[in-house]
Amino acid sequence: MSIGTCVSIKDLDFMFENSPVKIVTNRNCPEIQLVGVKVGPFEEGKEYEVKHWIAKELERAGVARVREEERLDAVKLHKISWKESIQQARQVSPLEEDFYPRLRRYLASLKSKAVRSPEKMKEYGKSTRLSRDIVNCRLRKIVSLASSPAQTNQILNSLAREERVLYRQLYEIINDWKAKILKGMKES
Repeated sequence: MSIGTCVSIKDLDFMFENSPVKIVTNRNCPEIQLVGVKVGPFEEGKEYEVKHWIAKELERAGVARVREEERLDAVKLHKISWKESIQQARQVSPLEEDFYPRLRRYLASLKSKAVRSPEKMKEYGKSTRLSRDIVNCRLRKIVSLASSPAQTNQILNSLAREERVLYRQLYEIINDWKAKILKGMKES
């Protein structure tokens, strides 16, 4: 999907909430009416694909849970952070398209659980530090890429949606600035 430069984080979050996710049902459940959308019926132990916002409601009601492979956790964050830190300055390891919306939801969930659990408080602190490391490392790489000649689709496809939007905005700003600074100069 092509993402324009005028897309906001809020727009990307909306897209995420309406994208499909796999769930596993905890119990049998008849058809449910959710804000004009019918879902189900569900059979216990079966896997279904629903939109993220529906999965959240089904989890809240105890009907289903999102498959573990779909979730972020401290281990996955550590792997991503490690990969980023060993790569060269202009090398960006691939991130899933929806990494940042999943990260925001993971951290928000941990934060709410941390109030009641010292263990979750530790995990929240560790995950927050790892998240900042990932964001800072990737941000440096994106700025470097945006300061260079236009990148190939192969490189841009390694970026998450929010990162591609940022790259395109920075690329335009930097090239516009360079053109104004170098206006009238002859190339040697």
